[in-house]
Amino acid sequence: MDRLEEMVRDLPRELQQEVEDFVQFLLEKRSKGPRGKPTFDWAGALKDMGHQYTSVELQHKISEWMAGEE
Repeated sequence: MDRLEEMVRDLPRELQQEVEDFVQFLLEKRSKGPRGKPTFDWAGALKDMGHQYTSVELQHKISEWMAGEE
């Protein structure tokens, strides 16, 4: 660990900040742990739009919404 600390100290301050950010990212990623089984609690959320769109049209519309298009 001393070698790592020495290497970081030899970096310019802005790169030291990047190292710190990356370490923070790794710690957060590790703490999230494995995901649980999907719940599918969203299923049927758009069923009221079934008369307006076919399933394929609805898939395209959802893609547009997610991309921020209208």
